This record gives sequence, C-alpha cells and structure tokens, in this order.
Amino acid sequence: MSAVATVDLDVFRSNLQLLGDIAAPTPVMAMLKADAYGHGMLQLARPAIEAGASWLGVLEISEGLRLRDTGIDAPLFAWLHGSGADFAAAAGRHIDVGISTEDELRAALTAQSAVPLQVHLKIDTGLHRNGATEDEWPGLLDAAIAGERAGALRIRGIWSHLADASVGDDEEALRRFREAIAVAAARRVHPELIHLAASSAGIRMPEARFDMVRFGIAAYGVSPFDDRSAADIGVVPTMTLATTVGEVSGHTARISAGWADGLPARAAHAASVWVRGHRHPLAEIGVDSSVIVEAAGLQTGDPVIVFGSGLRGEPTPTEWAEWADTIGDEILTGIPVRVPRRYVEAGDGRTEQPR
Repeated sequence: MSAVATVDLDVFRSNLQLLGDIAAPTPVMAMLKADAYGHGMLQLARPAIEAGASWLGVLEISEGLRLRDTGIDAPLFAWLHGSGADFAAAAGRHIDVGISTEDELRAALTAQSAVPLQVHLKIDTGLHRNGATEDEWPGLLDAAIAGERAGALRIRGIWSHLADASVGDDEEALRRFREAIAVAAARRVHPELIHLAASSAGIRMPEARFDMVRFGIAAYGVSPFDDRSAADIGVVPTMTLATTVGEVSGHTARISAGWADGLPARAAHAASVWVRGHRHPLAEIGVDSSVIVEAAGLQTGDPVIVFGSGLRGEPTPTEWAEWADTIGDEILTGIPVRVPRRYVEAGDGRTEQPR
C-alpha cells in the first residue's frame, strides 16, 4: 500500500469546539485556507459549521464560490485577490472580501453587482503580509467611505493579522490596531466586525479577540506556540499519514512513502515512524520510499504510521516539523494530491476518496 491520509472528522469537530469554548463568547471563524491545511476544504466545511463556527475563511474568492456551489450558506470571508478576482461574483453570492490597498478597492469598485460588496478593510500592524500602512490607512478609509456612499460597497469589517513573533510584538501590533480603529471611528466608520486574533492570540490574548477569532492550524491539532504543545492546549492532530512496509532486507526495511508523498527529505536521520508498537528511525527518505533502520522483527505488509495523533506514541505532525526545521502547517499542507484522503467519523464507517 502506498501512503494514505486519514482525516478524523470527529477529532476536527472536537478541536474546534474546544477552541470555541476558549474564545467564548466571541464567535469563531474556521479557517479553510490551503485546502483546509491539506485536509480537504469541501469535506471539512460542514463539520466546521456543526462544531459551532459562525464563519468560514478561505484565501481566494474562487474557493468561496466552490463552497457556495456545494450548498454552504454560512458567512464566508476571502482576502487574497489576484488581478482576475471576481468581485462581482463575491458580491452576488454573499462572500465578504478583505481589502488591503486603494488599488484593490478600485478593482472591487469596478465590479458590477446588484448588491453592495461587503468589505473588511485591512491595516498592516507589523506582519507586512498585506494591508494598508499607517500612512495609507486614512486614504483607504476615505476611498471606502466614498464607495459606500455611492452604494457600491458596505464597510462591514476592520481586520489584521498578528505576526506572532513574540508577546511584545503582538502587544505592539494590538496598540497599532486600536489606533487604526480610532482613526476609522473619527471618520464615523463603526463596522459590524473587528477581528485580529488567529489561533495563537485567540488562545492566550483575550484582549485581541474583539468580535471574532479566526482559528486555523490549532483546529487541525497543531500548536501555534513554541512553548505549549497541542496536548497542553487540548487539541489532537486530525490527520494520520499511513503506509506499509514494502520489503525487509536484513536489519533494514523499506516503507512505501517518500518525499513525493510529503515526507520532507531533510528530516532523514532525525525522523522515525511507528511500526508494531515502536518507533523506528529513518536512515533515508527517497522519492517513493524510505528506509527504516533497526527493522528486526518487521515483515512485509506491516502497517506504518508516519504521523498521527500521538496518543499511541506515534510521531505527530509537530515532531516532523521539528525534524525538518519547519512548522506543522508546512508538513500538513505538503501532503500532495497523489495521496488519497480518507474521511472517517463515528457511527457510519463512511470513507471517501474525493481526489
């Protein structure tokens, strides 16, 4: 058997419910960006809503349109727009959009729609990913106010991202964010939604929660912190990446998964996998297979867990991230489409392979 990624929908719901309890009474947006961090956006949208998410977040309008096409009628938010972004479709199908610059706003205003486009204006508080700088912010506000008066849009939100580099950096970003809100208020802009916190600040910065918390990687069972594990938070990894032993030769064995299945080659000699109730170190990660050392007692066909919940002692996505000197987000989103996703939940034994 080649690699298969199993996604536990019950674990995902449980994680999101726990995070919702932490943030309560602040509503939650479940982030489904990057195809739900490699788990499957279309498959996790309804479980997210069932777990109490009031909003769903995606990167691009096109992703929001795909969700609408599957019958998802929950509030949607998209904020990364290329030159071909379909703002008219976003307005017509009730997808809110983040707007970061006056140029982006002008592009949005050219869209012809029977209903106003719902926009969330973004201030850059220090992450420098996108958003208006302090100097640009008044101009973006004034342009949006003019668009609202013309009936082309509605200023529904003000928002930003935190860099999450340190507690001090986040406190400084929060100060800048409050100043931007004050500048907007001086122009009589009082939006319905103000949102700043994602997983990290949503958990440990109550003062940053405002009107909504955007939970991303934590909902998938990976800690956003360097000093607190997923277990410390109470969340559990939702994906298990598994394969089998392909062949055994002396004291080594070859498993049927490699870097083309999402195992980072740079993790070789540090990583291990779980076979027959024990961890076995990897000496090599190749394109389609990897080599286990200390393989005594293993047999062809033995199940192998590359990473999973960690509850049985198997490696977790966070450990793989440490071995590869990266973050858990990259490990999960790096599982390619050639690896089939299998979805499980209690009660019906349902499985799917949608790709």
